[in-house]
Amino acid sequence: MRETVKLEEIRERTPALLAKLVEVWEASVKATHHFLTEGERERIKTYVPLALQQVERLLAAWETPGKPLGFLGVSGDCLEMLFLSPQARCKGLGQRMLQRAIDEYGVTRLTVNQQNPQAVGFYRHMGFQITGSSPTDEQGGPYPLYAMSLPQGAPSPEGTSEKN
Repeated sequence: MRETVKLEEIRERTPALLAKLVEVWEASVKATHHFLTEGERERIKTYVPLALQQVERLLAAWETPGKPLGFLGVSGDCLEMLFLSPQARCKGLGQRMLQRAIDEYGVTRLTVNQQNPQAVGFYRHMGFQITGSSPTDEQGGPYPLYAMSLPQGAPSPEGTSEKN
């Protein structure tokens, strides 16, 4: 997958593109956010297009034109979102995308659902450390979050510092 997947910063956020990214978001959340009810997932889904439109930088991964495998969003030095389609998980794409966000966009902070242990483990593997927690998510929902940061001067995880 690594050789054929292209990472591209999205500049023009068309309704058609946003709809495809929402599909990736939904498939990813169904596969990883088992703590959400279907109703909660549907409620949160209504906010996703606006979040995609408003995030400062949006990076998408493509293997086939018009069919994204994943995306991430960054505002300032904070990773706001990172979602991969289920078929793209565990193949190094998330590492590749996050490393680019660290190297090129200066990402040093993020929040992650405490109830998503795979994501917490992934971010720890990438060098992030838990620096705080909250009993609720940003909207006040009953979904506790960890705040995570990269230690200053921390080396990149071995083998993940690739450029495209």
